Amino acid sequence: MKNGLERRSPSVRVVALGGGTGLSTVLRGLKGHIAERGKRKVKQPIADLTAVVTVTDDGGSSGRLRREYRVLPPGDIRNCMVALSKDEDLLGRLFQYRFPAGSGLAGHSFGNLFLTALTNSTGDFAKAVQVSAEVLAIRGRIFPSTAQNVTLQAELEDGTIVAGETNISRSRKPIARLRLVPRRARPLPEVLKAIREADLILIGPGSLYTSILPNLLVEEMVEVIANSSANRVYIANIMTQPGETRHYSVADHVRAIYDHTRPGLFDFVVINRALVSPRLRRRYEAQGAEPVDPSLAELERMGLRYVTGDLLQQGTVARHDESRLTRMLLDKFVKHAVRR
Repeated sequence: MKNGLERRSPSVRVVALGGGTGLSTVLRGLKGHIAERGKRKVKQPIADLTAVVTVTDDGGSSGRLRREYRVLPPGDIRNCMVALSKDEDLLGRLFQYRFPAGSGLAGHSFGNLFLTALTNSTGDFAKAVQVSAEVLAIRGRIFPSTAQNVTLQAELEDGTIVAGETNISRSRKPIARLRLVPRRARPLPEVLKAIREADLILIGPGSLYTSILPNLLVEEMVEVIANSSANRVYIANIMTQPGETRHYSVADHVRAIYDHTRPGLFDFVVINRALVSPRLRRRYEAQGAEPVDPSLAELERMGLRYVTGDLLQQGTVARHDESRLTRMLLDKFVKHAVRR
């Protein structure tokens, strides 16, 4: 024991929670560092990687399939599968292929249709995900946060109630409270088991109200994370989102999560310190978004430790650089993993 922290073996068990492109970025970066069974000569720092994915999407292809076939939205799950697949170039392109035309087919991706067909065949979305993962030969495991067909509902600061992830994302008014309907959504037992056994729990990056919090609102999820002895790391977003998190600092994001869950849920925050270019910043400002203020002094007052670095990738959008984020997670939290 040293300073209350217990040293762990080189291979750690990682659980990553989220949705959208943020979770896919984390998974894609870490998959090359997962130990493969039967290859003892090649030591890798990650013994197991489990993705827990939000299932509240109700827009686009996922929303159409959800309404027509009463299945869980497959889009975020599909993206995570492609991110973890060994042959991302070939099978990834197949699962991400989107039909450009056709009555009823236009706009659907092959992966979404594949997952929907498997769900109808097996009668179990989680089983369909497992079979699809075997087809893609993914590294790691993927689970929906709940197998129940849940809907997001937001209460805005003016008292308006907005239902559905798409409508919440389109709203430009501040959100006061978020909930799942039905409220007592149950998690998969495999998810709770993975969290209990984890050495490192990663949450984010991703949309605060439509990717991060929906996972944490599932029953027992917060309790199991709070009672875990793993290091719990929140990866902060680089940019705010119009309406949802307008003018939010990193500390504001954390406070919103704590308000919906419980204080002290995180041990560390990962923060980008690189500056967004003036050109890209102007483009975001025109849409009502801006770089997230690190608010380091506030985080310190909240008792949170933080790690900063140049994690920015700039193109038409500002996103986390996959390789830099991976290197930080490996160096700070995986290769020198400790439990609280």
